[in-house]
Amino acid sequence: MSDGCGAPAQTATPSDVDTGGQVVVAGKVTGAAGPLGGAYVRLLNADGDFAGEVQASAEGDFRFYAAPGTWTVRALHASGNGEASVTAEGAGLHQVEIPVARAA
Repeated sequence: MSDGCGAPAQTATPSDVDTGGQVVVAGKVTGAAGPLGGAYVRLLNADGDFAGEVQASAEGDFRFYAAPGTWTVRALHASGNGEASVTAEGAGLHQVEIPVARAA
C-alpha cells in the first residue's frame, strides 16, 4: 500500500533473509524517541544522483534493491532529516540506521 506518492510500503527485513543473490540496502529510520515511521527514504548513488524512494514503515523500516557500490540513504521527515552512507560490495543484506534530527 502506498500513500499516493508512489513510494511502496515497507516492512522489516530480517537479518537472516535470503536475498537471492541481490544487493539489499535496508535499515531503520530513528528519531530521539526511537523508530520513526512515515519518513521518505531516498537512495542516492555515489554521484549523489537519485536512484529510488520508499516510505518507511510505521516502525521506521525501509529497504532497497540496489547494485554493488557506495550509496547514500537520506531520510526526510516532518521532525527533521538525516542521512547515512553504506558500501555494498556484493550480494547480501547491507544494513544502515538513519538518525533523524531537526536542523539547527
